[in-house]
Amino acid sequence: MVTVSITSQPGTPYRHELKARSHTIYADAPATLKGGDTGPTPHELALMGLGACTAMTLEMYAANKKWDLQQVTVTVTEDSIDDPEQPGTKIPRITEDIQMLGNLTPAQITTLKTIAEKCPVYKLFTGKKEVVTKTSHTSKTGPQSAAPVTP
Repeated sequence: MVTVSITSQPGTPYRHELKARSHTIYADAPATLKGGDTGPTPHELALMGLGACTAMTLEMYAANKKWDLQQVTVTVTEDSIDDPEQPGTKIPRITEDIQMLGNLTPAQITTLKTIAEKCPVYKLFTGKKEVVTKTSHTSKTGPQSAAPVTP
């Protein structure tokens, strides 16, 4: 199981502290959206996660095979395209441009392209998933329960 925590920073609109294990980074909104622009947006962080996972997966695979992969650079771009299943609507298209430096054969390069699509974050973006949202509320006077809603 992977768990991360995200906490808003009072007095700094849209800036959030993100913690994973012993690491802390910050996300923020750009100044054009009244944020402080002190870190990547959540959207950018998601795309960064995909690119980082792809690069690490390739490095691990090549090291295991003892291939001469010296450096990996992944540029992740998102744009919109027409949805082939629903004409008139757009869907996001995420493109990974993977540049590899090293003494690799054409067969190794082909294999690494296949391996890139096996990274766990790639599977998270493309595979079946279930997202569950739970909420709770605490006031300064203690936990509050939601009032029952009557139809």
